[in-house]
Amino acid sequence: MLKTRTGAALVAALAAAAVALPAKAAEYKVGLLVPLSGVYAGLGNHIENGFNLGIEHFGSELGEHTITLERADTEANPASTLGKAKKMVLQDKVDVLTGIVSSAVLGALRDFVHQSQTPLVVANAGNDEATGKDCTPYIIRVSFSNAQVNRPMGTWMANKGIKKVYLMAPDYAAGHQMMNTFRKSFTEAGGEIVGEAYPPLQGTNDYGPYLAAAQAANPDAIFTFFAGSAAIAFVKQYKDFGIGKDIPLYGSGFLTSAAYVHVQGEAADGVTASLHYVPTIDTAENKRFQEAYQAKHEGKLGSEFAVAGYDAARLIIEAIKMSGGDKKALAENLRKVEFTGPRGPLSIDPATNNVVQNVYIFRNDFKDGKVTQTVLDTIPDVQDPPNGCKMM
Repeated sequence: MLKTRTGAALVAALAAAAVALPAKAAEYKVGLLVPLSGVYAGLGNHIENGFNLGIEHFGSELGEHTITLERADTEANPASTLGKAKKMVLQDKVDVLTGIVSSAVLGALRDFVHQSQTPLVVANAGNDEATGKDCTPYIIRVSFSNAQVNRPMGTWMANKGIKKVYLMAPDYAAGHQMMNTFRKSFTEAGGEIVGEAYPPLQGTNDYGPYLAAAQAANPDAIFTFFAGSAAIAFVKQYKDFGIGKDIPLYGSGFLTSAAYVHVQGEAADGVTASLHYVPTIDTAENKRFQEAYQAKHEGKLGSEFAVAGYDAARLIIEAIKMSGGDKKALAENLRKVEFTGPRGPLSIDPATNNVVQNVYIFRNDFKDGKVTQTVLDTIPDVQDPPNGCKMM
């Protein structure tokens, strides 16, 4: 049962359901930190929608335990989010934080959650360092790392006979991390990088000069990472320039996310990408998720962002069940949860606290006025190396 109280905070209370009585019933407070305004507001809405659906699907398994949900807008602003997180933990006494879209926001929270020993379940931000050299027992990531979703693609493309690739991504940490990971796996498999470009993250609407430079390098393919409005603009301009006739476009799957591929439309036709979730995964778990999500949101597809919110809710619920009312055990149990959800099998690597999951290679096919994402290959159980993580 979902109950809303007054004020800015969305408060959910889950009543007891039909399972065996726990040894000690407890109320768990969850702080949801997502952008509800600004450039990442759409992603925040997807995560929150997925989180609420996860509570609806799995909350009845809590027995007599209850969850109360507090919500705050991160605005993709590290400083203000840190203040809101401190209020949630120190004043509102939340037991676990979740959400976080921006890697910069995640970086701002790292020391606070570590020092306060408050577990944070990351539902998007993919900065490699959060589960690498900056890891902590209190950051558990259920979404992806930048390396995880791009490393398999370098090997896969080289094995398909693609020899020369041009790289392009926004000039910020995530863009460079994704390209560095692809470069390493592609060249180790025998490929060659013939050029690369990094347009500014903000203020760039014209990719023409960058596309012209890429075309002049005469690669076999272009591999990119763009997301949100930049991804929509880039894919449309790629088609307008006509480059795709000779040089196919590949990318990190956020390039043609289910959240906005319908806006890209025909321009996305033929683009091949890699990601940890595709809406067309043919499993009973994914069918249940998509049918329920689309029924609640006017037929819109549940995206990888919505799935991350959905799985974050389930992870927290499963850890609460394992803890049996012992709140001190929650952080440790979050790392032990594993289940099969819409994206397939999911577990948490105890060496890094990053998710272990499948990565899907998929192609966008435009037909009858809509885009369908066809899975070409599945790379199972992709796991990051420790990358300097020393869990303590």
